[in-house]
Amino acid sequence: MKKILMVGTGGTIASEMTAEGLAPELNTEQLLEFIPDIGKFCRVDCLQLYNLDSTNIRPADWLGVADILRKSYDAYDGFVISHGTDTMAYTAAALSYLVQGSAKPIVLTGAQKPIWFDGTDSKRNLTDAFLYACRGCGGVQIVFNGKVILGTRARKTFSKSFQAFSSVNYPDLAVLQDERLLQYIRTESLPRPVFYDKLCENVGLLKLIPGTKRELVEFMMERYDGIVVESFGVGGLPEYPGEEFYPLVQRAVEQGKIVVMTTQVPNEGSDLSVYHVGGHLKNTLHLLEAFDMTTEAAVCKLMWILGQTREFEQVRALFNRPVAWDILTQS
Repeated sequence: MKKILMVGTGGTIASEMTAEGLAPELNTEQLLEFIPDIGKFCRVDCLQLYNLDSTNIRPADWLGVADILRKSYDAYDGFVISHGTDTMAYTAAALSYLVQGSAKPIVLTGAQKPIWFDGTDSKRNLTDAFLYACRGCGGVQIVFNGKVILGTRARKTFSKSFQAFSSVNYPDLAVLQDERLLQYIRTESLPRPVFYDKLCENVGLLKLIPGTKRELVEFMMERYDGIVVESFGVGGLPEYPGEEFYPLVQRAVEQGKIVVMTTQVPNEGSDLSVYHVGGHLKNTLHLLEAFDMTTEAAVCKLMWILGQTREFEQVRALFNRPVAWDILTQS
């Protein structure tokens, strides 16, 4: 019988009602009491690491989860992490960089409704997560609403519906139905995973809108060591008369800042070479392009890389090197 470690971080799945709304209260052992059949196919040890609404999760908390995985790795066959849905995609991406090449499943799950609600999705998601931790392939995945999604490809696309997560620019790895697993794609793994314990938290995300103020771009470029810019369509910077953004980005790059261009469009990715507003950037400045990566993965990957090096050529090589199939299309 497989031995699984359940790590609790909080979230809706473990919430109880307060005067101001739902707040995490239940611990992992209390959650397991709602799904006693789990004991038929695995032995579970429980560890309540945090009790946080996922809105309050920060990069330091990702490092805490990764540290528990490192310390517990040899003692367990798989891991289930209960987590709030709002930032689960960021945590899944971050763990994909902090724990690379795991042959054991590292599964994140949660719920849109607390486990004690009528019609909750918690019980199914938890059961599926433990099933996958016992029978699935290695690596970091989100198991939710019967789907298994690669940690670097997940995005929350529904705020209330049970089908909360989608796999962006990559197929689902597997599906779970009636306690049966159909594995479409198996991840690659190493004989032993590579663990990392550093992230640079000084990474920002700038989402452009029509008419974005020059002062905002200037502030972001000055404030952060790494900046992910979510532009329009296939990517580029606006060229507003008298409010050009290009000199601001140029100055940041010359100061050693790392700028990553990506797109707000959910599917198919960026391609700066298509239009002048992107091609001019790509051909004249040392910056990076996210291509088909999710924004969540691009942000977390940049945090991981800047935790190791600030030298541009090394940063570029690491950013363009696929990790857990986070980037497939490059030009």
